[in-house]
Amino acid sequence: MKPLPRNTDRFEVKQVVASEGGNTTGRASSKGIVRIDRLDTEEGTRAAARLTRRFNDDAAACADAVREILARVRQEGDAALLDYCRRFDAPGMELPGLKVSAEEFQEAEALVDAGLRASIDFAAERIRSFHERELPDSWMLTRPEGIITGRLVRAVDAAGLYVPGGREGSTPLVSSVLMNGIPAGIAGVRRRVMVTPPNRAGKVHPALLLAARSIGINEVYKLGSAWAVAALAFGTESIAPVEVIAGPGNQYVAEAKRQVMGRVRIDMLAGPSEVLIVADASARPAFIAADMLAQAEHDPQALALAIVCSAGQADEVARELERQLPRLNRADIARTALKEHGHIFITEDLDTAIALANDIAIEHLELHLADPWSQLPAIRHAGAVFLGHYSPEAAGDYVAGPNHVLPTMGTAKIASALGVETFLKQISLIHYTPEALRGEVDHIRLLAELEGLDAHAKSALLRLNES
Repeated sequence: MKPLPRNTDRFEVKQVVASEGGNTTGRASSKGIVRIDRLDTEEGTRAAARLTRRFNDDAAACADAVREILARVRQEGDAALLDYCRRFDAPGMELPGLKVSAEEFQEAEALVDAGLRASIDFAAERIRSFHERELPDSWMLTRPEGIITGRLVRAVDAAGLYVPGGREGSTPLVSSVLMNGIPAGIAGVRRRVMVTPPNRAGKVHPALLLAARSIGINEVYKLGSAWAVAALAFGTESIAPVEVIAGPGNQYVAEAKRQVMGRVRIDMLAGPSEVLIVADASARPAFIAADMLAQAEHDPQALALAIVCSAGQADEVARELERQLPRLNRADIARTALKEHGHIFITEDLDTAIALANDIAIEHLELHLADPWSQLPAIRHAGAVFLGHYSPEAAGDYVAGPNHVLPTMGTAKIASALGVETFLKQISLIHYTPEALRGEVDHIRLLAELEGLDAHAKSALLRLNES
C-alpha cells in the first residue's frame, strides 16, 4: 500500500470548483461546482490533509449563544422555552400547546395516507429486526472458591429523542423518529420523550406523530434547537428531565449536547452529513454524482467527496453533477454545499484511496467497486459502509435497518452508530463467601496498604475476625 503523503499544516476548506472540461490542477473556475485534485500533487495532498482535521471545536459564537440558552432555560424553565419557540418557530404558541395532545395524535392518524403509513411500518420493521440483535445479555461467572461476579444490563429510565424538523418544522424527518425511538424501546426505556420544532401554526407534521405513536411514543413536545436540549437535560415546570439525549441536529443542537454532556449521556457529537465514495473503473459516474447530491441537499455545510481512478472519470462525475443538480428541489442548498465543501480526488491506486478513506473517517463510506467485499477487511474507520453499485446511502437512511444516526467530522475513529447500547448501562455484580474472602484477603490487604488506604484492608480483615 502506498503511504498517503502527510502535511502538518492546518487549512480551512475553501470554495472549490472545476471547469467543464475537468480541472485536474485544482485551480478555481466559475463554470463548475466541485473541485478536482490529483492525490499525487502537493495541492491534492494538502486538500486531503485538511479533510482529516475537519473537527471544528472553535465555533465560539455558537458556543456562547448556546451557553446563554441553556442558562435561561435552567433558570426560567417553561417561560424561556415559550419565548424561544415564539421567536424562532411558532409566534402564536401558548404554554399548554408545547406538548402534543391526544387530539393532535388522533388528527395525525387521519391525515397520513395509507401509502406513507405502509412505508413507515416497513421501515420500522426493518430497523426493529436489526436492532433487536444488538441487545446484550446480563451474565454471571461463578468461581469454584465461592465467588460470583457478573454484569446486569439495565436501561436508563428516560431518554430524550431529538428529531430535526428544520426551522418552523419545514423538513420533518420521519426516519429519525424510528431510528431514535426503536432502539430506545428495545433497550427497555420506560419513558421516551420526543422533541421536534413546530411549524408557524404551532403544529407538528402528522407523519412525525403517526411514526411516534406507531412505536409507542406518546410524550412529544414542540421544541427545537438548543432550548429543546436544555429542557431535556435540566427539566422545567412541565417537562421532567431525562438521562440520555440522542438524535441528530444542527450545530446548535450539537453544541448544546456537548455542553450538557456529563449531566446526561449523549449519543455522539455530530455535525453536517457526509459521504465519501471510493470508485474504480467499474463505477458509474451518474451513480457517484447522485449520491454526492443526496448528501449535499441536506445542508449547505454537508460534505460530499469522491475518490476516483482517473481524470476522465472525475470529469464525467463533474458533468453529471451539473446535469442532475437543476432537477432537485433543494438545488440551491446542494450547489452551495458542493461549491464550498465538495471535492473529487484522483488516484489510480486503490490502496491509497482506502488509506485516505480511513484517515477521513467519514460518516457514510460508499465502495463503488467491482469487488467491494475484498476491501472491507481494510476499512477501519467509517460510520457505515455501503458496498457495491446498488447500495445507495439513501437505503441506509430509510429502510436497510442499521441506524442512520452516525458519527461525523472524523469521530468515526472513536464513535459508533446510535444503537440499543446508547440507552443501556451495565451494573457489576460481586459476591464472596467467607471462605472465598479468606483466600484473597492477603491480596486485598497488600494492595490497600500500598495505596495507603488502611481502612480498605481493615474492612476485609474485620469480616474474617467476626466469622
